[in-house]
Amino acid sequence: MLYNRIKFRHLQCFLEVARQRSVGRAADALSLSQPAVSKKLKELEEMLGVRLMERSKNGVTLTGFGEVFLKYAGASVNALREGAESISQAQMKGKTRLSIGILPTVAASILPKAVDRFRTLGMDVTLKLVSAPNNFLLGQLRVGDLDLVVGRLAEPAQMSGLSFQHLYSESIVFAVRKGHPLLSKERLSFMDIRDYTVLFPVEGSIIAKAAEAILLAEGVGELPDVIEVISGAFGKEYVRQTDAIWIISHGVAAPQIGLGVMEALPLDTKETLGPVGLTIRADTIPSPAMQLFMHAVRDEAKAQKPGYDR
Repeated sequence: MLYNRIKFRHLQCFLEVARQRSVGRAADALSLSQPAVSKKLKELEEMLGVRLMERSKNGVTLTGFGEVFLKYAGASVNALREGAESISQAQMKGKTRLSIGILPTVAASILPKAVDRFRTLGMDVTLKLVSAPNNFLLGQLRVGDLDLVVGRLAEPAQMSGLSFQHLYSESIVFAVRKGHPLLSKERLSFMDIRDYTVLFPVEGSIIAKAAEAILLAEGVGELPDVIEVISGAFGKEYVRQTDAIWIISHGVAAPQIGLGVMEALPLDTKETLGPVGLTIRADTIPSPAMQLFMHAVRDEAKAQKPGYDR
């Protein structure tokens, strides 16, 4: 394609001649010979199929096409320069700090390796990771105390002034210890969980409404024995020691399921499928360090969850 043939040197020569209004002065400024500059200009005009400049004894003037091209050539070179400068800024030592809010769904799944990916870049960036309820994290993000929140997409009413970038989707699971009685039950239904203690998402958490909706749809009604839990550490240990059932995001239980410590009850929870991703302030342009961190999270999400459909 045409733009693949245009090189930085073509743009550099064109812009300098346009600025100097002289091929000779442009050549001196670029430390090139006049024939070399003239050759680049000729190549550029041949690739574009138009004359960009008129040469006379009084110097060089831009044609109408040249005036149009000048705007975009300048923007392209400036963007390239800013990109190079942003990399230099990202590599500055001891001057960068990133505060990241993390929700349980990513804290034990993609985030540890994403942080490791980021750290292998060798940047001297201090990461501050904050785990808390979603309402608190989004509030901290809005006032600038956090730079980014990684986790499930919040309710629309909570997303005012914020921007969400999707990574993947996941559902909630009903997690139990290995060998739990319900794992061997024939024709298991949602109603069967009423016979056990249920660890339920705390009110206001992102998955609480999804859990309530699926139980209502299945006719379960109010559960007789409920413990509202926000602590992942408590949930994992309590389930390991008892016959309790933990209603939790798949990402939280996945490591324990992978180790064989927990299992997910074979219940259809596709209706609870929800997006997981990156939330930033809508009016903020991420710093170079933040962009690199977000890129590391995206790469890890792709690595761990190719074709993810839970």
